[in-house]
Amino acid sequence: MSRLQTLAQRREELVARSSAQRSALVAAAAPIARRAATVDRALAYVRAHPLLSSVVVGAVALLGPRKLLELGTRAVTLYALIKR
Repeated sequence: MSRLQTLAQRREELVARSSAQRSALVAAAAPIARRAATVDRALAYVRAHPLLSSVVVGAVALLGPRKLLELGTRAVTLYALIKR
């Protein structure tokens, strides 16, 4: 086999190996990409509604997370009853 054929064969092997590694990397990063997309959507919502975000942060600071969760649960229950 000539040197050029050997180099061409080696190049094909390396390109195939690189493609396989790239595919494995994309598959491994998929869960991270989904989480990052979720965080990105949440941040976009916060940036689009700064007043609402400030009210929520203020409510958590004033009432505490446990009390706020309790009030939220009651509000959802009341809403479900009224909607019927």
